[in-house]
Amino acid sequence: MGRTRKRSTRAKRVVAASVALVLGGGGLIAANVYASAGQGWGDPPPAARTVSLSTIDCPDVAEELPEVPGSVRGSVDRELATLDSQITVAYQRFADNKRRIESDPEYGEQQILTPLRNERVNILQRIALMLQQPSMESLAPCTLRADDEAPANGGQDGGQNGGGQNGGQDGGGDEGQDGGQGEGENGGQDGGEDEEPGQAGNGPEASDFVDIRSVQPNVKLPRQRSGASRGTFTTNCGRNENGKFNPDNVIVAPGVSNGAHHMHDYVGNQANDAFAGDDDLARGRTTCRNQGDRSTYYWPVLRLQNGQSEDDAEADGGGKDQNVGEIQTPAQVTLNFVGSPVSKVTAMPRFLRIITGDAKAFTNGDANANASWSCTGFENRQLKDKYPICPQGSKVVRTFRFQSCWDGRNTDSANHRTHVAFADPASGRCGQGFRAIPQLVQRIVYDVPPGPGFAVDSFPEQLHKPITDHGDFINVFDQRLMKRLVGCLNEGRRCA
Repeated sequence: MGRTRKRSTRAKRVVAASVALVLGGGGLIAANVYASAGQGWGDPPPAARTVSLSTIDCPDVAEELPEVPGSVRGSVDRELATLDSQITVAYQRFADNKRRIESDPEYGEQQILTPLRNERVNILQRIALMLQQPSMESLAPCTLRADDEAPANGGQDGGQNGGGQNGGQDGGGDEGQDGGQGEGENGGQDGGEDEEPGQAGNGPEASDFVDIRSVQPNVKLPRQRSGASRGTFTTNCGRNENGKFNPDNVIVAPGVSNGAHHMHDYVGNQANDAFAGDDDLARGRTTCRNQGDRSTYYWPVLRLQNGQSEDDAEADGGGKDQNVGEIQTPAQVTLNFVGSPVSKVTAMPRFLRIITGDAKAFTNGDANANASWSCTGFENRQLKDKYPICPQGSKVVRTFRFQSCWDGRNTDSANHRTHVAFADPASGRCGQGFRAIPQLVQRIVYDVPPGPGFAVDSFPEQLHKPITDHGDFINVFDQRLMKRLVGCLNEGRRCA
């Protein structure tokens, strides 16, 4: 659609070692230093030695918040969205000056990290005042780091109640992935380090893709036990054929335009934008075949990075946030609700909000990463941190298995996570204080050309990594239809 966008000509990287340089008080510069095999520590540095940096890594303040009173939650969410906007602006400044920063890390400290830290301090002071908390300024410093360097937190941020989000999810997308993905992570990629970056210049890279045929089967389903709710309920809400997109996120950033800094596909409720309240959603039109389901289902769009500009090339959430390429309408979207392998389920409360996955998992670490990637005909092989290369005739599949345990009280929480949880991956049981609810399973299929060349939208600094994929859901079933859904699951029936 529209104009042709040229592929980035960013210099190819040669990486041999990662070195961390601590720069006084302001932050950390992560450096990739070229060194030949024959070069000793006493030898003079080669003329071509450069620092190769890829992204800005900032602490995720939302994951560190205490309980947020409802009276200030909206204000806190807007302040958090402002932090995201500050990072986006800083990333653009970094991208515009990348070569100079790579040759002069002190310039990056002075021009990127110090101003960003000062901006974040102001926001954090306001949040601390709202929450009547001591100083939160320790969360202000950010770092510049390389694409292939592990997050400073080691991937330990914010585990989820009831077993964590990367622990298996009731036999869904990522069981066994940590142990099973290694067989294929480099398959068919020739290492990936010398490949061109993505069309926007900030990813993905060839090393973010893997041939699905080189991945070992890794899906394990928990055993069904006596008392399980074995039914299924399918709601048909289309494939976003009418092209409803926006870069808002009414769950994470209510009242903030472009709160996501990437574009979402929407099916179901058509009233969803940053300013939609529960009443707006209750009155909103729906694309769902059963009009009793006015729920909203949304996820980052997938783009084909083929050099073609989309209509949003100059818009927020699109080209302005370094998300470029042709948005792909899914070939198929399946929305199933399934039961618990060990018990009956109880109804979801209306307006329950659930986020699965982590839009910032590349810098946060994978504690909350959850989306799975695969190919039709190979769905017993699921990937979390790689995009699949599917063989000819096979289609790309994204799967989101949402949390299936609810705390019985809240429709949302301060970090939008702790009011829901995953069941234990081994036993299928909810943790103490949580009860089983219908589990939403989204399966989204795309017919894209085989091989690298596609990516999900992301925050600019997340480099379009597959591990940042995520899905959002707000339950707006009417009472009668929710009762029918629960009955179908608990009675072992297949309903639609």
